[in-house]
Amino acid sequence: MSTTSTHRMFGALLVRRLPGAARPSLNIERADQGLFLLWLAYMGLLVFAGWLLWQAGAWHRLVEADPTHLTLVIVVLFIGCSLWTGQRAWELGRQRSALDAGRAQGWSSEFLQGTGQPGADRASWLQVLGERAHGPHEMAWWLNGIQLKLGLLGKVIGFSILALQLGRMDSFDPSQSAQLLKSLTGGLGIALLTTVTGLTGNILLGLQLMRLDRFADALVADALALSLKAAPGGHDGDRPAGP
Repeated sequence: MSTTSTHRMFGALLVRRLPGAARPSLNIERADQGLFLLWLAYMGLLVFAGWLLWQAGAWHRLVEADPTHLTLVIVVLFIGCSLWTGQRAWELGRQRSALDAGRAQGWSSEFLQGTGQPGADRASWLQVLGERAHGPHEMAWWLNGIQLKLGLLGKVIGFSILALQLGRMDSFDPSQSAQLLKSLTGGLGIALLTTVTGLTGNILLGLQLMRLDRFADALVADALALSLKAAPGGHDGDRPAGP
């Protein structure tokens, strides 16, 4: 699944409408390992919010109300992808620092050296740099969509349980109304909890991945700008000078 298609999911579309989410690079991200520090602060807020929910007993009730354990799977998937996002933010920060310092190491250095050769094919080198900067993000976006799909699966299971309970009703007995109501609300609870959990995880992880993509975009753009400045006469190495 391509990155373009996954960005069309509801959660990702909502993330792209958030103020500042689509900016190529925030000012704090320009600092040394700024992207990782921003991710760390973001995760700190999420951990604090999770601790508040734990104190309120929300996590226990959430697991108890979902016998399918799909909500637990979504939470574990979100935590795993978020930790990978932090590792990726650290790696992109290292590449950014190497580019800004002009060190002869990293993806951008290989790109600049490759495009600096006479007759170099800048388009191919740019494709390689773009793959290194963005390629690993595609799997993370796919897993982000899986959260939403698991939530929808829980909705289907919940409403299926609700429909089965209604189908077993041959007659209405007022003495069994409490038990019947408990069975019906159980299926409805599964549907609502899994959907809300999947959608929330999709949005929160999508915000992290969106910042990774924008930071990688800025890294590739700056590396390309440096290669154009370093090219003889300021023109593309695989094209003749002039119009």
